[in-house]
Amino acid sequence: MRGMKFQGILLWGGVAALLVLAHAQFGWPGVAFAGAGLVMWLLLHFTRLMGVMKRVANRPIGHVDSAVMLNAKLQPGRTLMHVIAQTRALGERLSVEAAQPEVYRWSDDSGSSVSCEFEDGKLARWKLDRPAQD
Repeated sequence: MRGMKFQGILLWGGVAALLVLAHAQFGWPGVAFAGAGLVMWLLLHFTRLMGVMKRVANRPIGHVDSAVMLNAKLQPGRTLMHVIAQTRALGERLSVEAAQPEVYRWSDDSGSSVSCEFEDGKLARWKLDRPAQD
Protein backbone atom coordinates (compact mmCIF):
# COMPACT_ATOMS: atom_id res chain seq x y z
CA MET A 1 0.00 0.00 0.00
CA ARG A 2 2.93 2.31 0.69
CA GLY A 3 4.06 2.15 -2.96
CA MET A 4 0.65 3.25 -4.22
CA LYS A 5 0.59 6.25 -1.87
CA PHE A 6 4.07 7.31 -3.00
CA GLN A 7 3.10 6.98 -6.67
CA GLY A 8 -0.01 9.08 -6.08
CA ILE A 9 1.98 11.78 -4.29
CA LEU A 10 4.58 11.72 -7.04
CA LEU A 11 1.91 11.96 -9.76
CA TRP A 12 0.06 14.88 -8.20
CA GLY A 13 3.35 16.58 -7.32
CA GLY A 14 4.41 16.27 -10.96
CA VAL A 15 1.10 17.73 -12.16
CA ALA A 16 1.43 20.66 -9.75
CA ALA A 17 5.05 21.24 -10.77
CA LEU A 18 4.07 21.19 -14.47
CA LEU A 19 1.33 23.76 -13.91
CA VAL A 20 3.60 26.00 -11.80
CA LEU A 21 6.40 25.80 -14.37
CA ALA A 22 3.96 26.53 -17.21
CA HIS A 23 2.68 29.58 -15.32
CA ALA A 24 6.20 30.80 -14.55
CA GLN A 25 7.33 30.49 -18.18
CA PHE A 26 4.23 31.49 -20.16
CA GLY A 27 1.66 32.86 -17.72
CA TRP A 28 -1.99 31.82 -17.83
CA PRO A 29 -1.86 30.71 -21.49
CA GLY A 30 0.89 28.26 -20.47
CA VAL A 31 -1.30 26.88 -17.67
CA ALA A 32 -4.19 26.49 -20.14
CA PHE A 33 -1.92 24.66 -22.61
CA ALA A 34 -0.49 22.37 -19.89
CA GLY A 35 -4.01 21.73 -18.57
CA ALA A 36 -5.19 20.81 -22.07
CA GLY A 37 -2.27 18.37 -22.36
CA LEU A 38 -3.19 16.77 -19.03
CA VAL A 39 -6.83 16.44 -20.07
CA MET A 40 -5.71 14.79 -23.34
CA TRP A 41 -3.55 12.35 -21.37
CA LEU A 42 -6.50 11.47 -19.12
CA LEU A 43 -8.79 11.02 -22.13
CA LEU A 44 -6.29 8.66 -23.77
CA HIS A 45 -6.19 6.48 -20.65
CA PHE A 46 -9.97 6.59 -20.31
CA THR A 47 -10.39 5.60 -23.98
CA ARG A 48 -8.02 2.64 -23.51
CA LEU A 49 -9.92 1.55 -20.39
CA MET A 50 -13.27 1.74 -22.19
CA GLY A 51 -11.87 -0.21 -25.17
CA VAL A 52 -10.66 -2.99 -22.88
CA MET A 53 -13.98 -3.10 -21.03
CA LYS A 54 -15.90 -3.21 -24.32
CA ARG A 55 -13.86 -6.23 -25.47
CA VAL A 56 -14.40 -8.14 -22.20
CA ALA A 57 -18.10 -7.27 -21.80
CA ASN A 58 -19.43 -10.31 -23.65
CA ARG A 59 -16.96 -12.90 -22.34
CA PRO A 60 -17.57 -15.16 -19.33
CA ILE A 61 -15.85 -14.05 -16.12
CA GLY A 62 -12.68 -16.00 -15.45
CA HIS A 63 -12.50 -17.73 -18.85
CA VAL A 64 -9.45 -17.71 -21.09
CA ASP A 65 -8.75 -19.60 -24.32
CA SER A 66 -5.56 -21.23 -22.98
CA ALA A 67 -4.36 -21.04 -19.39
CA VAL A 68 -0.97 -22.48 -20.41
CA MET A 69 -0.42 -19.68 -22.95
CA LEU A 70 -1.51 -17.08 -20.39
CA ASN A 71 0.98 -18.54 -17.91
CA ALA A 72 3.76 -18.23 -20.49
CA LYS A 73 2.92 -14.61 -21.35
CA LEU A 74 2.58 -13.19 -17.81
CA GLN A 75 5.30 -10.92 -16.48
CA PRO A 76 5.76 -9.53 -12.97
CA GLY A 77 4.86 -5.88 -12.49
CA ARG A 78 2.02 -5.83 -15.02
CA THR A 79 -1.14 -4.07 -13.91
CA LEU A 80 -4.50 -5.80 -13.50
CA MET A 81 -5.80 -3.79 -16.45
CA HIS A 82 -2.96 -5.09 -18.64
CA VAL A 83 -3.72 -8.70 -17.67
CA ILE A 84 -7.45 -8.16 -18.33
CA ALA A 85 -6.60 -6.73 -21.76
CA GLN A 86 -4.32 -9.72 -22.40
CA THR A 87 -6.93 -12.33 -21.42
CA ARG A 88 -9.90 -10.42 -22.86
CA ALA A 89 -11.89 -11.46 -19.78
CA LEU A 90 -12.38 -10.27 -16.24
CA GLY A 91 -10.79 -12.58 -13.69
CA GLU A 92 -12.75 -14.59 -11.15
CA ARG A 93 -12.06 -12.88 -7.81
CA LEU A 94 -10.79 -15.31 -5.15
CA SER A 95 -9.76 -12.83 -2.47
CA VAL A 96 -11.94 -10.80 -0.14
CA GLU A 97 -12.91 -7.30 -1.28
CA ALA A 98 -10.13 -4.73 -0.55
CA ALA A 99 -7.76 -7.42 0.79
CA GLN A 100 -4.09 -7.49 -0.15
CA PRO A 101 -2.95 -9.31 -2.19
CA GLU A 102 -5.83 -9.39 -4.66
CA VAL A 103 -6.19 -12.85 -6.18
CA TYR A 104 -7.90 -13.55 -9.51
CA ARG A 105 -8.21 -16.76 -11.51
CA TRP A 106 -8.63 -17.47 -15.22
CA SER A 107 -9.56 -20.99 -16.40
CA ASP A 108 -9.83 -22.67 -19.79
CA ASP A 109 -12.04 -25.47 -21.15
CA SER A 110 -9.49 -28.20 -20.32
CA GLY A 111 -9.69 -27.46 -16.59
CA SER A 112 -6.33 -25.69 -16.37
CA SER A 113 -6.28 -22.39 -14.53
CA VAL A 114 -3.92 -19.56 -13.67
CA SER A 115 -4.23 -17.81 -10.30
CA CYS A 116 -2.67 -14.34 -10.19
CA GLU A 117 -1.79 -12.32 -7.09
CA PHE A 118 -1.71 -8.53 -7.41
CA GLU A 119 0.00 -6.46 -4.73
CA ASP A 120 -0.74 -2.73 -4.90
CA GLY A 121 -2.25 -3.24 -8.35
CA LYS A 122 0.82 -4.96 -9.83
CA LEU A 123 1.21 -8.64 -10.68
CA ALA A 124 3.46 -10.20 -8.03
CA ARG A 125 2.98 -13.97 -8.42
CA TRP A 126 1.00 -16.44 -10.46
CA LYS A 127 0.50 -20.19 -10.48
CA LEU A 128 -0.61 -22.57 -13.18
CA ASP A 129 -2.89 -25.42 -12.01
CA ARG A 130 -3.48 -28.30 -14.41
CA PRO A 131 -5.91 -31.18 -13.93
CA ALA A 132 -4.42 -34.55 -13.01
CA GLN A 133 -3.91 -36.89 -15.97
CA ASP A 134 -5.44 -40.38 -15.76
